[in-house]
Amino acid sequence: MIWLIGIGGSFGAASRYLLANFINRKRKPGHFPVGTWVINITGSFLLGIVYKLHLTNEISDVMWFFVGIGFCGAYTTFSTFGYETITLLQSNKKFLAWLYVMCSVIVSIVTAAIGFII
Repeated sequence: MIWLIGIGGSFGAASRYLLANFINRKRKPGHFPVGTWVINITGSFLLGIVYKLHLTNEISDVMWFFVGIGFCGAYTTFSTFGYETITLLQSNKKFLAWLYVMCSVIVSIVTAAIGFII
C-alpha cells in the first residue's frame, strides 16, 4: 500500500505545483496567497468526498490509499500555508495574515464537511 500512497502523492504534489504556479504567476509577493488557499480548499473538499466514499465502502482501500492519503495528502499543503502566513506577518500585514489563517481554516473545514455530506 505504501507504493500507492507514494504514487498518489507524486500526482498530488505535481498538481499542487502546477496549479499554484498557474494561479500565482501574475501575483506579487505579500498579497493574499490565493494559489495555496484554492489548493487547500479544493483538496479539503475532495478529501471529504473520498473519505465518505471510503467509509461507505463505495471505493476500495486501494483508491483510499491512492487518492485520499496519497494525492490529497501531497496536494494540500500545511507547510506552505505556514510559510506564507509568516511571510505576511514579517511584511507587517497582520490583518491579511489573520484573514488568511481564518479563511483557510474555516473554509477548509466547511468544504471538507460539504464534500463528506454530498
